[in-house]
Amino acid sequence: MNRSTHYYKPLGESEENLAIMKELDKQFILTPFYGVRRMTVHLRSLKYNINEKRTRRLMRLACLNAIYCKRNLSKPEPEHKIYPYLLRGVAIERVNQVWSTDITYIPMTHGFMYLSAVIDWRSRYIISWKLSNSLHIRTSQEVLHDSLALGKPEIFNTDQGSQFTSPQFTSILDKAGIAISMDGKGRALDNIFIERFWRTLKYEEVFIHSYDTVKQLREGIRNYINFYNKERFHQSLDYKTPYEVYTLGLLENNKIKELEAINNKEGFLSNAMAI
Repeated sequence: MNRSTHYYKPLGESEENLAIMKELDKQFILTPFYGVRRMTVHLRSLKYNINEKRTRRLMRLACLNAIYCKRNLSKPEPEHKIYPYLLRGVAIERVNQVWSTDITYIPMTHGFMYLSAVIDWRSRYIISWKLSNSLHIRTSQEVLHDSLALGKPEIFNTDQGSQFTSPQFTSILDKAGIAISMDGKGRALDNIFIERFWRTLKYEEVFIHSYDTVKQLREGIRNYINFYNKERFHQSLDYKTPYEVYTLGLLENNKIKELEAINNKEGFLSNAMAI
């Protein structure tokens, strides 16, 4: 091996590119239908000297894809199966009826990370989450395993990302006897609950803090998700917390073992049983 290769350290993205990616992420939450051209115009209005090629690269790096019906010009991996969307017109009436997962870009002062999470549709409860510095499928598998250790949904919904269409991921759901549902192409609203959570997390936590280290970021997200699950009242839940709705739903479903697993994880077994 060449000595210079052995000692080479990646430079990463420049400070300006990181600032641009943060602006892209903020604008995407407000206008998810903006593609490369409109995002370039937006960035130029903020006085960035940028062309479409650079905007496209940074949007891909931040996992930002404009929402619109795309032509079928790409071919998925042959072993990656696309499943139909099972939730159109389905009433979500109980906890553990539907879970879904997604990955989002999280900006830092110097760098960025990716956050994966699983959410219960009925209660908006965040079942599990994990930070990673890459989009490797292993992170999505670990989050799924952590979630299934606490319960089991009837339907599991994802988008058509390669992490979720891979046999390594779908085989876990198949073996557990869980129905697999996938969003249509360019239909982010098919997975609306996790998308809303990303927006809430970023505007109430990520964008108002500038985390310098991964340790600080992980602690900040852990604290916020605990607040979101147990303290933040939701209008759509009649001003209850996701934790209240989820634990009460488990009692109604008579899922005592799952309730104990959740409460042991959260450290609130006695409080939950008193509800």
